[in-house]
Amino acid sequence: MSIDAEEYRAGVQSAKSELYNIITSIMPDLRLDYPKVFEKWQNYLNGFDMSKPVPPLPETETEQERYFITGRGIVSAYYNVKNLEERLAKYSIVAPYDGILTEALVNRGTLIRPGQKLGEFIDPSVYELEVSIAKKYSDILEIGKNVELSTLEGDKTYEGTVSRINGKVNQETQSIRVYITVKNSELSEGMYLEAYLDAKDEKDAIEIPRELLVERSKVFVVQDSTLNLVDVNPVYFTNNTVVIKGLEDGTRILSANVPGAYSGMLVKVEGQRDLIKKGQS
Repeated sequence: MSIDAEEYRAGVQSAKSELYNIITSIMPDLRLDYPKVFEKWQNYLNGFDMSKPVPPLPETETEQERYFITGRGIVSAYYNVKNLEERLAKYSIVAPYDGILTEALVNRGTLIRPGQKLGEFIDPSVYELEVSIAKKYSDILEIGKNVELSTLEGDKTYEGTVSRINGKVNQETQSIRVYITVKNSELSEGMYLEAYLDAKDEKDAIEIPRELLVERSKVFVVQDSTLNLVDVNPVYFTNNTVVIKGLEDGTRILSANVPGAYSGMLVKVEGQRDLIKKGQS
């Protein structure tokens, strides 16, 4: 993608011309006072092309030459041109890979501002899935480990690889982010996938919606038609669910969050379903 840089390019050419003029102005003094270095600076001027990037300055051989060149402002003018050329190069943006444009926020001729998002360009052959893993399992995971992925419906499975592990722990969830790389032509940007990592066996554990977890370590259970808040042990968090331990078989818990629920609140059980024990998380 190219951004119109004619105005900026003119400024770069002006700076190049200034550098060329400064060097030209010192040539008579070089011929008289430093005849040994005159030829190399003359060759530099002969090879100076206004349509190409400015070439590196000749190496100074003596302190006297270096002081003379620096004192005339040639070095500062040279680096000023190099700085302008570096910024000019950023007016042309080239993607580091082949891919497709998924979002375009500007059109041809649109005025843009520094920091403005112009669009989104992706590589559709490689995708990355971000998952959160409990800190206690960080020593089990390692880069390069295979991961089984599946769609939310469970009708298709894919194989991914752990590519990156974030070293920072989320203070709220006490979890770390793991990034899984997967390649498959059937995948698309924005798809939801479930990841199954061989991390740790947990006996007598169940998975419930995270919204049912109260104060990060308690859940409401139904005993004799009343609600009671009991302590549990969360062992694994996902974005929407949590695996907990500490409940006995047959314990009845809420299937959805009840606004204003409190211990001792009378409830009526209208329907119930069995939760499957989780043997592995």
